[in-house]
Amino acid sequence: MLLRVRVTLPDRPGTLGQVARTLGVSGADIVQVVVLERLGGRAVDDFTVVWPGAGRVERLLAGLAAIPGVRVDGLWRAIGAPTTTGQDAELLAQVAGNPADGLATLVDAVPGLLAADWAVAAVVPLDWASRTGVGSGAATVTRASWRTPVPARLPEVTPLRARELTGTDGTHYAVAPFGRAGLVLVVARDRAEALSPAAFHSTEVDRLAQLVRASAVILGDRLDLADVPPVPAGG
Repeated sequence: MLLRVRVTLPDRPGTLGQVARTLGVSGADIVQVVVLERLGGRAVDDFTVVWPGAGRVERLLAGLAAIPGVRVDGLWRAIGAPTTTGQDAELLAQVAGNPADGLATLVDAVPGLLAADWAVAAVVPLDWASRTGVGSGAATVTRASWRTPVPARLPEVTPLRARELTGTDGTHYAVAPFGRAGLVLVVARDRAEALSPAAFHSTEVDRLAQLVRASAVILGDRLDLADVPPVPAGG
């Protein structure tokens, strides 16, 4: 299976090599490395690896923990192929090419781009800011990707701004508003037995926000109808 491993490590020569060797010795085949952050002598890297289905991840985690200064921030199943250059542009081209299904296309594609489990487009009441009480800005799902639980477990998405959140059950979320019609895109990483996903990094939230903003420009007034349920095929 395909796994994503997020590691914080000292930003000095040789440490990245130690991590790569440890992954290899543990049985992981590295297919991609993405540097998310380099700051203050530390780096945050995402490794996408092919992991034998029968293998125990405890061996991998123990090996990484034994490297001085290295911390594992998350280990989770990756959905879809590793990220490649141009995927975001290709997605936006698909949205522009078929704007009638543009919102659904975006919702379906985002989990694969961000190594997440599922995504939804949700609508909050336009007067959420004037309401009071817990749940006053509760969102209603209008589009959902495959693997979305029923009912979808959504965090409190108001106030509407791009950010990462963690639910009480440990689910990690990234949210980004479209800037109209009370519409927001919510992407989630679920906790699973023996696996613990990392929270969405600020670079991932920024990437999501850019995709949402660009899609909002492309789709324009169509987003005002986002709270209307899609018409079933043949309906």
